[in-house]
Amino acid sequence: MAFKPGDEIYPRDANGKYLYHKTDLCATWEALEECKDAGLVKSIGVSNFNRRQLELILKKPGLKYKPATNQVECHPYFTQPKLLEFSKQHDIVTVGYSPIGTCRDETWVNVSSPPLLEDPLLKAIGNKYSKTAAQVALRFNAQRGVVVIPKSFNPERIKENFQIFDFSLTDKEMKDIEALNKNVRYVELLMWSDHPEYPFKDEY
Repeated sequence: MAFKPGDEIYPRDANGKYLYHKTDLCATWEALEECKDAGLVKSIGVSNFNRRQLELILKKPGLKYKPATNQVECHPYFTQPKLLEFSKQHDIVTVGYSPIGTCRDETWVNVSSPPLLEDPLLKAIGNKYSKTAAQVALRFNAQRGVVVIPKSFNPERIKENFQIFDFSLTDKEMKDIEALNKNVRYVELLMWSDHPEYPFKDEY
């Protein structure tokens, strides 16, 4: 989603309304392709793209490089099965942000969905493997091929987040965790829902 060019990252008018800029996703992608050709970047990808937006890039005339990744919200309460399957078909790696849920800041997070790390099933599976609910949530996504990028400022938690490769979830446990899906986003970005390229109005 593009905003009016200038010094402000998220510019607003005198009434507080966000000032948008017409987004040409294909033109932006071509600029990224030029960065790759110039050796400025190793890989290029997208974030929060829905299927329509991905197809726009994939079907672009003269496409040189497909998106390497699509970074989207993904966790046991929002499993994104259709978008994951579409991405796999096109060799696009899904990078899951908020893989252990997110903070409870009402200014930008949907707090109507309960905290992920308090889920009884994740806790019970964690107890079985002497792991935390967070480690189970991370292992779930990693085991289904989603790259996880948990955020923490706590050194101990950062260390814990790496300790997910010494156990595996059973097929039943994977299915049980998949069944937790509520199809509800924590990160809705509703303040920009009137942007022409707001991505979350489509099913996926």
